[in-house]
Amino acid sequence: MSNNKSTLELLRLASVSRRSLLKSAAAVGAVGLSAPIVSKSALSSSGELNLLMWSDEFPGEVIPGFEKATGIKVNQTPFSQNEEQINKLQATGGDGFDLCQPTVNRAPQFKDLAVTAPFDLGKLKNTGNVLPSMMASSKALWEWDGGLHHLPHLWGSEALSYRTDLYKGDLANLSYGSLWDDAVKGHTQGRGHSFLLGIGLWMDATGKSPSNRMLDGYKDEDTFKKVWDPILSFAIEHKSWVKQFWDSADNTKSGLMENDVWIGQTWDGPVLSLKKEGKPVNYTAPKEGAIVWMDGITLLKAAKNIDQVYAFLDYLYTPEVSGMAADGSGYNPVVTGADAFTSDTFKKNFQEAFPGDALKNLWPWPAEPSWYAEIRSQYADKFKAA
Repeated sequence: MSNNKSTLELLRLASVSRRSLLKSAAAVGAVGLSAPIVSKSALSSSGELNLLMWSDEFPGEVIPGFEKATGIKVNQTPFSQNEEQINKLQATGGDGFDLCQPTVNRAPQFKDLAVTAPFDLGKLKNTGNVLPSMMASSKALWEWDGGLHHLPHLWGSEALSYRTDLYKGDLANLSYGSLWDDAVKGHTQGRGHSFLLGIGLWMDATGKSPSNRMLDGYKDEDTFKKVWDPILSFAIEHKSWVKQFWDSADNTKSGLMENDVWIGQTWDGPVLSLKKEGKPVNYTAPKEGAIVWMDGITLLKAAKNIDQVYAFLDYLYTPEVSGMAADGSGYNPVVTGADAFTSDTFKKNFQEAFPGDALKNLWPWPAEPSWYAEIRSQYADKFKAA
């Protein structure tokens, strides 16, 4: 596909940069501890910033620390799914917000929305700290009208999570197909469209329904239907396996801890946060490969607080703050040296999530044109309504 440059960059990041960062964290930390969190110019900014944000990507002291350091008040409007964010921007034209947070593969949809503005990179002092592979992922899909409309924030994955005290399946052979074993009937969770993707990756890997690891479905609508029709049929037939469809980080957590979910297809952050707290859960890549994504930050045309925008971005692109955001959320940092500011537990959880050569078998979300997003939503709705 023509839009897979970002996919290759994410693969390179996960298999090379992350591993080298883990090895060199201590050395980088000695340097990073002396670095200022915000520039002197930001300290006098004050004012406010209106942020349309993922509900779990600015945890703990990330925003309070910025407010204390700069005097800038951050008005937070959280969302839980890209579709929710897109709908809000469609309804408002972006009015009332300075920054939003698209996932990198949603570039075609945001270009169609026409509510974003390019960044003035000359106003940013710390973007040189961003891992080159991550910046390349944004540039590969988000450069138009003479500018860059997306900067990296955190990257993460979607794979299998399970209760270590309740799930009794074969941990050495975890697969997206494990969600449909008879032994877990009535005890699984996932998003509608993610469930369907996982089924497709499983069917492709077993040869039951070859699809070029589901990439054939991105060619055109007719090919999409040929790939997804048997997947939807299987999913509807096995609807009774599903305990709940999650739609947020909190919903994922409550499914595992309160709603008798034993195994599910989920984001890494919520589950690894529970694991860090000592809860009986684990998260790991299945043999078909974990699904990889990167969330970023985008400037809106309607933005009114421009100086505050750039002060916030310079704050985020320090190793200390990027590490803080990653450690608190369970997702992964995009700044060089940020791993030095994450806990040993965070590093251990990452390594356990990607055992062996799992990092070589990732499946990053390809760019999604509007037609793809619309038809996929229709299939997911049919599954959930069955």
